Amino acid sequence: MDTRIIGIDLAVETAHKAIVLDLMSNRFVTPVLTFHTDPAGMDRVLAAARADAASEVRLVAVLEATAMSWYTVGVYLERQGVEVYRVNGQQVADLRRVYQRHAKSDRIDARVLARLYMTHPERLRRLFLPTGPQMALQRACRELYRLTRLVAASKQRLLATDQFAWLGLEDVVPPYGAAARWVREHWYDPRRVCEAGEAALTKAWEAASPVQPAETSWIPLLCARARQVVALYDEAHRPDYALLQASVTREQSRLQTLQEQERFVRLNVVRPLYRQLHPTRYLETLPGVGQDSAAVYVAFIGDIQRFPSLRDFRGWSGMIPFSRQSGETQARGLHLTQAGPDLIKATAFMDAHVARLYDPQIAAIYYDQMMHKGKHHLQAVCACATHLLDRVYVVLKEERPYELRDVDGRPVTRQEARAICRERYRVPDEVRQRTNVGHRKARREAKTERRYRRRYGDR
Repeated sequence: MDTRIIGIDLAVETAHKAIVLDLMSNRFVTPVLTFHTDPAGMDRVLAAARADAASEVRLVAVLEATAMSWYTVGVYLERQGVEVYRVNGQQVADLRRVYQRHAKSDRIDARVLARLYMTHPERLRRLFLPTGPQMALQRACRELYRLTRLVAASKQRLLATDQFAWLGLEDVVPPYGAAARWVREHWYDPRRVCEAGEAALTKAWEAASPVQPAETSWIPLLCARARQVVALYDEAHRPDYALLQASVTREQSRLQTLQEQERFVRLNVVRPLYRQLHPTRYLETLPGVGQDSAAVYVAFIGDIQRFPSLRDFRGWSGMIPFSRQSGETQARGLHLTQAGPDLIKATAFMDAHVARLYDPQIAAIYYDQMMHKGKHHLQAVCACATHLLDRVYVVLKEERPYELRDVDGRPVTRQEARAICRERYRVPDEVRQRTNVGHRKARREAKTERRYRRRYGDR
């Protein structure tokens, strides 16, 4: 059966461009075709690809991951029996430099996409089209992640404002509790606090507190801090506390709204969809993996059968280092490839940070990286994240819960596992100091200095 490859350069607002390459003759059999995202336009491209063929034609489409255009075009082409492959922009850019180094156009990109199937077919990945619930869960996980980051940023802004306006409130009153919100909304000016005094503040707080009887032990500390702030600032450099109070009140209102949205998305969207798609909830048997993390893995991995081997899954996740080998030498300590969804990598990193405290096998990896390979904390956790994703792959592939075992393969309880991690794989503080950024920089500078002295002496 003849094979023809359709290279499609997708656009967001303008028309898409496509060109058809005949695999047997290695020549383009159509000019550059222009079409929009509608069935009639895509049917014209498919008809042009099949035109003048002596027999039945096998059609392959290669398209770039441009916004969400790939989804609508990919769905229709798959329905028409076309094998669709999606590539990232870096692959296209790399081949374009070879194909036409000093030019870039939609025509060139379409040709490059068609050539990719011929030059490197084993590295192309068949387009995975998530189902409706999987797509909804992906978008909900991304929304929850954005909201979580916005909540954290809002809290940091409040703390930063408290730091210079009140020399910090967190050591006087819990910074996000009802008392702190009340102070920011009504008593953010230290001079007003000093003028009112402890008795008036206590009476006002007892009337406003949502919990009765009200806790008032923090009020003397607040008054003492107010006196410190008043003594610190002179009149010329005193902050405008009226405007600051209005600002932090607005920030608290935004924070409350964000927290409500975050809670709604987590409880009413992410978790119901996750339980629908992963009813066994075996992923939650992995130490460090909760419902929200498991939802991310289920949403973005989709059908685990699309990864024939663990090596394919590792390559997709991006949690493996670059490889650089020449002759008998091989570079070590290279950075991660960072392929795959960013949310998968971020989630695996956070889960691995917890898993190393409760899973002896993960803890042993972390300990080895820190103690014997000279890695710092972040590098060691990244190594643990790679092995955690291996376990995610096996749990989904074999559809069975995870079993905690020690490094000898003996099953252990959660209590035993935690004790093993604390007793055998605790990294001493001096090792952490030895591998931190400052000490690593000092060692590099000392090594450079020694090389210089060996080469040039004391000049």
